[in-house]
Amino acid sequence: MKEGKKCILVADDEREIRELLYLLLSGEDYHVVCAADGEETLALANEEIDLYILDVNMPKISGFMAGAEIRRRQQTPIIFLTAYSGESDKVMGFSVGADDYIVKPFSNAELLMRVKAILRRSLRYSSPDPLTTEKKLHALGDLYLDTDSQGVIKGNDTIALTYTEYKILELLVTNRKRIFSLDQIYAAIWDDNAVGDSAIMVHIKNIRKKLGDDSRNPKYIKTAWGRGYYVE
Repeated sequence: MKEGKKCILVADDEREIRELLYLLLSGEDYHVVCAADGEETLALANEEIDLYILDVNMPKISGFMAGAEIRRRQQTPIIFLTAYSGESDKVMGFSVGADDYIVKPFSNAELLMRVKAILRRSLRYSSPDPLTTEKKLHALGDLYLDTDSQGVIKGNDTIALTYTEYKILELLVTNRKRIFSLDQIYAAIWDDNAVGDSAIMVHIKNIRKKLGDDSRNPKYIKTAWGRGYYVE
């Protein structure tokens, strides 16, 4: 039982890293659950988990595959841990719905900072202001962004976006006709955590796919070539 604490699932096939993260996160008063591989991760995954920290290279089922399955079931934030710092690995992580990406060896202080930032943002994402009595809807063609529930409605369907995908779309919709460069997007969404140009482009691609938008002739998110993205 999490006993009112934020619950974090840590998955890594290296026992030393599991133990380090358990001590580090428990010391910050988080409830920590540990898994040794991707298969065990999926067996333990449930709605009580508030954040997943997944090693990429795990036996049986990789972190990327486990993360993709978790993302299919729920929108809980995911941080990937990896020994590889290549841009292609980061792009792969963000493609399956990651919220952040940390390269080993990592600073304990930096990891805690990232964890706290993601949990703080996801709390705002899942907990609308109880004093708000009137729904705030932003229309974008046949789409409606509900700032209270932070959902995206298209016709009779609700489109599930990750926290990061929603915040990017909300940024563009609430600043119509303003062109945001890649640097400006990650500064607005990740604060000081630069995630790389390719990662942001992957998020835009994922949003377009979920909205049914044609990247060659986009209806919702427009591309200003060499400058950034905007909506009309």
